Amino acid sequence: MNSLEQAEVLLIVVSVCTATGAWNWLIDPETQKVSFFTSLWNHPFFTISCITLIGLFFAGIHKRVVAPSMYPFPGIDIAARCRTVLAEYNMSCDDTGKLILKPRPHVQ
Repeated sequence: MNSLEQAEVLLIVVSVCTATGAWNWLIDPETQKVSFFTSLWNHPFFTISCITLIGLFFAGIHKRVVAPSMYPFPGIDIAARCRTVLAEYNMSCDDTGKLILKPRPHVQ
């Protein structure tokens, strides 16, 4: 299993644990009767999984999982694809991202 697959599995497992813990936390009748922090203390599974999920997002797991799947063709650079599409419309861009309009080809 490569690191991307490991990150995906970890995110899915922690998300399911958080959702399961949240469901148990919300259906507990004691949750409405006690303070917020006491309620979290009474549900350590939800508290730990939620803190873990927040920690994973702060660590940037969403960038590792979401960014590679943004473009449907693996192995093709997004910048290269943008240059190809821009070239079809007689355009290009410089290193700072400014759009450069090329003159239209003269058709006789």
